[in-house]
Amino acid sequence: MADLKPFDIATSDVHGGMPHGFFGSGGGLHQFGFGGPGEERDIRKLRAAAADHLVESAAFVAPHQVHSPDVVTVPVPWPDAAEGRPVADALVTSRPNIVLGIVTADCAPVLFADARAGVIGAAHAGWRGAHGGVLANTVAAMEALGAERENISAAIGPTIAQRNYEVDAAFRKNFGPEDELHFKAAPMREGQARWHFDLPGYINSRLREAGLIKIEDAARDTFSNFERYYSYRRATQRGEPNYGRQISMIGMR
Repeated sequence: MADLKPFDIATSDVHGGMPHGFFGSGGGLHQFGFGGPGEERDIRKLRAAAADHLVESAAFVAPHQVHSPDVVTVPVPWPDAAEGRPVADALVTSRPNIVLGIVTADCAPVLFADARAGVIGAAHAGWRGAHGGVLANTVAAMEALGAERENISAAIGPTIAQRNYEVDAAFRKNFGPEDELHFKAAPMREGQARWHFDLPGYINSRLREAGLIKIEDAARDTFSNFERYYSYRRATQRGEPNYGRQISMIGMR
């Protein structure tokens, strides 16, 4: 297994001093998803090392992600294993010494914090999850733990940029006229109309609809930045048999 360090980490100013990070591939050294290449024991070790880098000796927890709107509140950590984790696409907690994690490979990781209330959250927001309400549900779950909407900060991590996210008419039918600004016309292909979809812009709008005002977008494109990030769409276009996942984490000391 490759050395665990140095990690390739991006952070957001919006969270202040709250321990968090968007962990990249480190030039292909680090693959954080159980669904990607590598042995389970090595991936578990890597995920634990990344969490420890943020909050020393903290427990790491992550859900089994399925593009749902579902959120799990974490009162106590569970084992980090390929099988048996709670099925959800977001986590929240008010417990210190727990690091929440989300894996992605073009979908957006969104990290949340109310530093004043001591409540954090992490969400996996592809278009299905964002459209289905995972972001608003995460905010509501944080409020149930004592967070206040006006104090919640949200950081949108590395995700596929609009110029590389081409979609068809069937995709567009999932959205209404109010979402027109998130679509830009693309060249026709095989006689069919195409568009470029702005996933981070759409997520930003859903966060604002949820009442958040402190939002920051990392503006890092997973598709084009192959040295730092894995990309499902890039792997598909290249005909690669499998692809890796980056991970995004937030915790409290």
